Order: sequence, then structure tokens, then C-alpha cells
Amino acid sequence: MPAEDPASMTTPSICLCGAAPDTGNLGVSALAYATLGALARRLPRLSVTVFDHQRGVRPFRPVVGGRALDGARAGLALTRRLHRPESVGRLLALARLGLYLDEPARRVRDARAVLDISGGDSFSDIYGAWRFRAVTAPKRLALRARSPLVLLPQTYGPFASPRARRTAEGIVRAAHSAWARDARSFDTLRDLAGDRFDPARHRAGVDVAFLLETLEPGADTLDALPGWFTQRDGSVVAGLNVSGLVWNDPGAARERFGLACDYRAALVAMCGEILKTPGARLLLVPHVVTPPGQRESDPAACAELAEQIGAPGRVAVAPAVDDPRHAKWIISRCDWFCGTRMHATIAALSSGVPTSTLAYSLKARGVFESCAQGEQVADMRTLDAGAAAARALASLRDRAGVRASLERALPAVMGTANDQFDAVADAIDPSWRSGAAPAPARAEALGCAAK
Repeated sequence: MPAEDPASMTTPSICLCGAAPDTGNLGVSALAYATLGALARRLPRLSVTVFDHQRGVRPFRPVVGGRALDGARAGLALTRRLHRPESVGRLLALARLGLYLDEPARRVRDARAVLDISGGDSFSDIYGAWRFRAVTAPKRLALRARSPLVLLPQTYGPFASPRARRTAEGIVRAAHSAWARDARSFDTLRDLAGDRFDPARHRAGVDVAFLLETLEPGADTLDALPGWFTQRDGSVVAGLNVSGLVWNDPGAARERFGLACDYRAALVAMCGEILKTPGARLLLVPHVVTPPGQRESDPAACAELAEQIGAPGRVAVAPAVDDPRHAKWIISRCDWFCGTRMHATIAALSSGVPTSTLAYSLKARGVFESCAQGEQVADMRTLDAGAAAARALASLRDRAGVRASLERALPAVMGTANDQFDAVADAIDPSWRSGAAPAPARAEALGCAAK
């Protein structure tokens, strides 16, 4: 058997920013694992550096897409401690001088592409100026290092300040490619690109989490829910994600998001109606698993709701898991699902589960409309508690029709999700479709300006 050509063994390397798998937010982790899984199926020899919020560079070999990827996790953070090698402010200042003295900066400089997803919805200044700087700094570092910057499907804006908007305009115009995750956000992307808009580079896609794998969790998780997924007897299992962001401090959430709805009242009303159905069971599913006592803790919110509605044996709180693929497995076993965390609902939608959402922002509508499910959105900014609960419960009652509608829409959504990663793989290694050796893909060759 002839020896393998060493050229075919070339390992393309990339960096992934804005999808740290260590935040406790399973939605952000889902972006990381879905991206890595999609790329592993196309580029099995890929080497990846995933930037996170810890310190130093550490080995990382995630098993995704049926393959173990070679790579590392590395700290990259906006911090006032400029002496630290993971300080992105330090790295930007040195890069301005053409110096790449620290390993995180060298990894960005040497990458075939830097993929950035901004946590899905953080490319905006509505969370404050410091957060905006933290989100845009890795993008600016990639452009300064003249590495192709690929903005994965995400939400763009809103931008409260003209300065933030100008920064965003410069980034999307200089990027190798930029994807929006729904039609509404694509309009914003097109506006940001202005007269530099290029339909080959600025494109509409779907949220990458539609491609997240489903993995059965371990026995410890399943043992905590005995009989819930095996002893069905025709009973309905309704899944409900309770957002700690909205539940734990309802006054702050009402002011921050402009809610007209009493979230707690809506959920209690929904649960009461669901449990009136003989044999129906209610599974409360956390999707942000920060410790109890923290403002965004979903497990604490789920536990408090379960205590309020009672009904032991018919109501359970799913164990908090740290892998979004395990959470998706749990959600996929429900007969119907309603969530407030957007990526909890994407786990359901992508599994073909009839799904509704109690939404606190516009982003949920864009995602639901991408799969022809806009009618399943109960917008808490315009509906009161009674109307929001009624909208979600209507979805539950018509779950057979909702499922059929979703089944008709999903093939196109999944096709778009795969097409966009074909294009991303092209940016990393244009020869991947033929199986030939990877070709160089530096920013200069792609006509991308550096900032």
C-alpha cells in the first residue's frame, strides 16, 4: 500500500471566539459544540483553539461529529491587568507594533481563519460599553493580524451609540465573511455593510445550534427522572424552560426588557392548566446552570416554580447538566416544549418537538420565523400574563398541527445550516471538498482589509 502523501496530512488550524464552553450558559456552549461538530465532519484533521475566560493555554480534545478534534483552550479577556498574556488589550497594543509575543496572539496570527460568534447575540452595545469592547476586541485582533475573520451566524445590534455602530460597520466590512442568523438580523447586517455590501460575503443563515448533536446523558441524570421517558402510556410530557434571568428578579427584568407580562404569573397559570390534563406531566428544564444565588440561575428558578405548583410525581426538575448535547437529549424527549432561553427552544425546534416561547426580546421571533413558527411566539413585551399563557397553551393544544408545520420547515432550515458550514469550511481549506491538501487562506489573498 503506498505511503500517504505528507501534504495530505497538513493540519489546518482555526480559532473560535465568542463561544466559550465554560460560562454555565448551555446556549453559548451549544454554539461551540455545534460549530466544532459541523467542522469536524468536513475537516477531520482540523486543529482548533477555543478562546475562553480562564487563564493560560490548556489541552482540549472534544469529541464532536464522531471525531476527537485536536486543539487547545486559551484565555482571552478584556482586563485591566495588562501584564497577563491573555489580556486582549495587551495583545492588540503589541500587534499594532507587529509583535506577537504571547501564545494567544500567535495562535490568532497563524490561524487559517478566526471564527467569531459573539455569544450569538452580544454584538451590540446595549449590554454596556465594556461588554461591547470585550466582544469586539477578538475581532479587531484577527483583523490586525491579517487573519481571515469569519463572523458566524449571529445577531447584529442594536447599537445605542454612534461610535459603537461605526466600530461594527468597520468590522463587518473588513471581515472575510459575515453571516446573520435570521432575516431580521440580515437586514441590520446589510445596513452595516452599506456600500461595501457583498452578497458573496454578507449572507443570511440560521443559528448554528440547529446542527447541535444529541447525546444521551449518563445514568446519574437518567436515574433522577425514573420512568419519565420510558413509561409513557400515552401521557403527555410537557417541557418548560424557566429563565432565571427573568424569574429571579422580575422587577429588574421588566425594566430592562420593557415587559408588559408578569412572567411568574404566566408560568404559574400555564402549569396549572397543563396539570388539569389527566396524566400530563411537567418537566422543568434549566439551560443556564450557574450556581443557586446567582442572578441568572435557571435551576433555582425551576426549583422555586416546582415548589409553588406542587404536584409531586407529576412535576420534576431535570438535573442540571454541563453539556448542551445532554440537555438537547432531554428536551427532545418531550411531547411539547416551551422555553424562554432561546437555545433551549432551538434544541426543541431542531429535534422536531412542537415548541412555543415566552419571549423577552426580538431575537426569539427571528429564530422562530426561520422555521415558519412565528405564531408560536408569545412576546412578553406586548402581552400580559394571561395573554402570554394563552398563546403558549394554544400551541400545546394544537401540538399535532405545530409538529406537522415544523416538519415541513425543518429540511430547508437544516439545509441552510449545512450550506453555511460548507462555505465556512471553504474559507478554512478551499480544497476540502476534493480531499486535496489544504491551500493557504490568508487575508491578503482574500482581499480583506486590516484595521
